[in-house]
Amino acid sequence: MALLSWTLLMLGLIKVKTFVNNPVTTQRRLLVNILRRASHTEWGRRLNFAAICRSSDPVRIYQERVPLHEYPDIADDVQRMQAGGSDILSPGVTTHYAVSSGTTDAGKIIPVSDTMLRANKRFGTTVGLQYLIAKRRPGYLFGKHLGIPGRIEDDARYPGTLIGEVSGLQALFAPALYRYMLQAVPNEMAFMPHWNKKLKAIADHTMDMDVRTVILTPSWAPVLFKLLINNYNARHGTSINTVAEIWPRFNLFISGGVALSSYRSVLEDLVGNPKLDFMETYGASEGFFAFQTDPVDPSMLLHLDNEVFFEFVRLDEIGSASARRHTIADVEADVRYAPYLTTCSGLYGYKLGDVVRFTSTRPYKIVVAGRTAEMLDGYGEAVYGEDARQAIEAACAHTGAQLKDYHIAPRLIVTNRLPAHQWLVEFERSPEAVDTFTRVLDEKLSEINRHYYIRREGQALDPPELVCLPPGTIASWLNATRAVVSTQTKVPRMRDNRSVADGILAFVSNK
Repeated sequence: MALLSWTLLMLGLIKVKTFVNNPVTTQRRLLVNILRRASHTEWGRRLNFAAICRSSDPVRIYQERVPLHEYPDIADDVQRMQAGGSDILSPGVTTHYAVSSGTTDAGKIIPVSDTMLRANKRFGTTVGLQYLIAKRRPGYLFGKHLGIPGRIEDDARYPGTLIGEVSGLQALFAPALYRYMLQAVPNEMAFMPHWNKKLKAIADHTMDMDVRTVILTPSWAPVLFKLLINNYNARHGTSINTVAEIWPRFNLFISGGVALSSYRSVLEDLVGNPKLDFMETYGASEGFFAFQTDPVDPSMLLHLDNEVFFEFVRLDEIGSASARRHTIADVEADVRYAPYLTTCSGLYGYKLGDVVRFTSTRPYKIVVAGRTAEMLDGYGEAVYGEDARQAIEAACAHTGAQLKDYHIAPRLIVTNRLPAHQWLVEFERSPEAVDTFTRVLDEKLSEINRHYYIRREGQALDPPELVCLPPGTIASWLNATRAVVSTQTKVPRMRDNRSVADGILAFVSNK
């Protein structure tokens, strides 16, 4: 078993080296393989995948014949698949379905094929090996790994199918060697249905273990770490203040789900280990897409051979009939793109809903710049999620503040007052001066976003309005307004309306 696992790991590294050296060829071959396997499905026959595979330029013919799609285009077919339909979007019968987080839209149900689950398992082991190569610190392999998957359950509507968060589905496909030797908590605890009770149980279960790696959404890590510290002190009669005093060999935090940068300083203080390394990954219900290869470089290597064929549309062309569908062959650095995916699970030219920006094209490295639905542009200011994140991180760095969570919305329109953005911010550590924080926020946005700068300089937009939320507001609001709270549950970063902002403020005023 160990020899087989090691062989699979080495094959994963060879795969990475191959797509880094031959990115365009790798993506073209992958597209043909996906289409060939799906050629006998309903979609494959209707769009004539077999003919595309036989063509001399399959990528060009695919883009000519297969239109871009969004979730409503596949929703009815997904429901038929759940009911047992075979060979509809993807080959055979699909029994695993992931529910997207629904941060900016209603939650979507995404089919996840066994082929994709196996590919994502290889992705996870590749991340670990890339860290080993980059740091040459094998110690993390000799202790426990704590991952907290989301909830999954049998779908009572469609017997024989599982539905839930992709992290939960993926946990079922964890390598046997990992489950038996490294996994810190048993599956029956990892899949407990009540999120807050699960976190407490995990903190109690692991506090006396040799945990060396944590895999978790960074927005939930402070909650877990505070529980761990408090429960450890209660059990042992101590007064420790950091995770490192409980897990002294905890050296690697693998993150995903939300941007790590906004939470990094909070996590570093809570852990208290100056040698703690962070490795960020990028994935979704639709697949796993990119990972850090170097803890020092925050950009992530796009995985070009993980059962996902990528297309990219420039953000300023979204919705245009003449929008160009770029592939890895012709993307440019420092341009914001919306990714579209073709996958082994039956998605074809499917809009992911994220925004990415390439930091390098040799190799292809990206940062996640936000969501396509997360933009404030009611007054021509065109502020994207990445802009907001950079501004709030600059303000935190300047004032000594530490961020916990935030949401941005247009300020209520009031007579004789210019429009503005209202920032609802919950701090882990409040800024030394709120006025200074707001000023730096405004200055950084003006520096990085010329549209915002023009409107501020022309006095068409007021400075940001900062609302400091009481500690625990966001978590309490999520618990009160969500039927299920889990690892994927998070507050939207921005909305072009006040649906979230007014809900949070009403919740605060009613407490």
